[in-house]
Amino acid sequence: MVTYKTSDFKKGLKIQIDGEPYLMVEMTFRKPGKGNAIYECKLKNLIRGTTIKKTLRGGDSLESADVLETDMQYLYRQGDTFVFMDSETFDQFELTSEQVDDNWKYLKDGMNCQMVFFNDNPITMSPPNQVELTVEYCEPGAKGDTATNVTKPVKVETGAEFVAPAFINEGDVIRVDTRTGEYVERVKA
Repeated sequence: MVTYKTSDFKKGLKIQIDGEPYLMVEMTFRKPGKGNAIYECKLKNLIRGTTIKKTLRGGDSLESADVLETDMQYLYRQGDTFVFMDSETFDQFELTSEQVDDNWKYLKDGMNCQMVFFNDNPITMSPPNQVELTVEYCEPGAKGDTATNVTKPVKVETGAEFVAPAFINEGDVIRVDTRTGEYVERVKA
């Protein structure tokens, strides 16, 4: 199995600790006056979703996680279960609402996503970095309210709510960044 030395540490690295896969969410490097360099890592458990902090010294190493990322197509939601399909083999996989987490806000039928497998079992998924969603409900903007940075909540086709500029109306298509959950722009029809 591949091991990563501290010089290989970076955000997004998938490692294994005590037989469980972790994602390196943050990594800070410190070099004290004397002694080895210190690497402070924030790690997210890919199975449970919990976060831990781990401090390592220069020269330490971590085992790589045996994870596989595959393109999947989102099919539908059935209660608390989300169903995805491999476009090549047509195999279907299910994830629970805990595994999908807040990513449900961005899922539209037929959308392509990345699914992460650990020991041949699906453990989590991630949508594309940006998605286009149709606004189904929002309060009308106040007439003449042209001040900059005026925002309002809008409800989109997935049932999620986002904060968008006041000029957005029902039926508009907006682009949302799935990494931050923030409005990016209105999509021209």
